Order: sequence, then C-alpha cells, then structure tokens
Amino acid sequence: MTDESEQAVQAAVDGERRLLDPEVRASPDSVLELLDPEFTEIGASGRRWDVESVLAVTSGGSVSAESPVEVSQMSGVVLAPGVVHLTYFADNQGRRAWRSSLWRLTETGWRMYFHQGTLTA
Repeated sequence: MTDESEQAVQAAVDGERRLLDPEVRASPDSVLELLDPEFTEIGASGRRWDVESVLAVTSGGSVSAESPVEVSQMSGVVLAPGVVHLTYFADNQGRRAWRSSLWRLTETGWRMYFHQGTLTA
C-alpha cells in the first residue's frame, strides 16, 4: 500500500472511530462533519437510515461512555482515488455485528457515504 493509500485508510479509520465516540455522537454538529450529505445506511435491523434519522438516534445517547462500542478487526482498502472501504466487527452491549463503511473524500474532508451492519451470533 502506498503512503497516500495508507493515509486515506487511516483518515477513514479515524473518522469511523470518531463516529463511535459517545461525545461525538452526542453532538449533531460533530456527526454532520463526518457524514456525507448523501449518506445512507442499511442497519443491522434492516432499516434504511439517512442523515436526519441517524442524528435523531445518535443525539439520543445510543452509545455512552459507560458502555462504548467495542471494535475489533478493523481494516480498510482504497477502492479508487478518494474512496475507502472499511470493515470491522462491533459489539454494542452484546449486540454483535459486522460493519462495512464507504468513505469518500470531499472538499471538506473524509466523510462516510454509506454504512451497513449485519448481525452475527
């Protein structure tokens, strides 16, 4: 992986970890800095989410400092210039899911464009 690719993947990883941070999630402005205006998600529940619906959940305290999301096996790859795909395993209070995110580089920085979760045993 080139230095440029490594930097792109690291930027996406940093953004993903910020979105999982309870303090960031509690701040709609901070979340908006990380989500692409065209963001969509297919949640582990099968529900389709957009920016507005995600903001309603994240600002509601879905993750707290007392019970943070545990993340493991995070890896990323550059799919094309300005596009990074991340995958990882997340455990949120026993709700375990494989997660996949697409991040794209915009004029304002790296933003999550798409996210999907798939529950696992």
